[in-house]
Amino acid sequence: MSSSRIRVLATGGTIAGSGGSAFGSGYRAGQIGIDDMLREVRSLGVEAELDPVEVASIGSQDIGWSEWDRLHSEILRAQADDSIAGVIVTHGTDTAEETAYLLDLTLDAGKPVVLVGAMRPADAVGSDGMRNFANAVRVVSDQAAGGRGVMLVMGDTVFAARDIRKAATSSVDAFRGFPRGPLARVTPTSLDWFGPPDRTGAAARFAWPDGLPRVAILIAGAGMDEKPVEALLGIGCKGIVLAGMGQGNAPARVLDALEKAAKAGVPIVRSSRVDEGLVDRNVEVDDDARGFIAACALGPAKARVLLMLLIASGMTGTAEMQATFDRP
Repeated sequence: MSSSRIRVLATGGTIAGSGGSAFGSGYRAGQIGIDDMLREVRSLGVEAELDPVEVASIGSQDIGWSEWDRLHSEILRAQADDSIAGVIVTHGTDTAEETAYLLDLTLDAGKPVVLVGAMRPADAVGSDGMRNFANAVRVVSDQAAGGRGVMLVMGDTVFAARDIRKAATSSVDAFRGFPRGPLARVTPTSLDWFGPPDRTGAAARFAWPDGLPRVAILIAGAGMDEKPVEALLGIGCKGIVLAGMGQGNAPARVLDALEKAAKAGVPIVRSSRVDEGLVDRNVEVDDDARGFIAACALGPAKARVLLMLLIASGMTGTAEMQATFDRP
């Protein structure tokens, strides 16, 4: 593994978690400081020069605007530093897809940026954190890693931010890629890319906003009525993502309430609560008539991130928003 300087931005998560028992199932995220973590990494013989910055020490369920804003600033600073080859972000797995996609949409596709986490805390038997971190170092140190956008490294696999989703609650291979599969397979001593970089030289698609608007995800269920939609609008939601049945469907009373909101200027995106698959326009729901946006390949979590950025950028046209969802 060739020597290089890598900025490590720590946010906490299970990779920095401790349960106090090698066999217990309970633990607390973000209990191990980044300096202690990197001492263990160095003891494994990783040759890269690791330059740590502690951004937060939390479970990723609590990550939000302040942490995202700091992460974005720190990554820009690292990308501008000629001595730094790339960036690793240690992150909890629960919201890794949101953070990765938000960064991917707002950063140039230059130096590699890799999120890495763990499914088992550091003191659990069979902990995966150190292997995942060593794999992340392998990826960031590779000359072919640039120009691929933000990536996630978990379970000996490299995923693009635009494709990842957490598909299992606890197994070490919890992440999947859709609609594209993995970018590469990786171990601490090997890395096999499945194709060339596809975003070399690409500029950020969105400027970093001053903040993000309130956008909610509404999960459709049998027997629902319009009241949840009205409640979300009542707390000031500027957009709603429907995690619908099948291809983004919902009971008629829910769709009618969402249509009313859309025609009042609140953008409505139809995604699916189903684990995998496309949500196309005008298949089961008449998006043209109702004024909805189809999420296409994005699941509810990433659809929410994209919609927040679209609203923050000042975009208001449904057709223009749809065009953006068509190329996530």
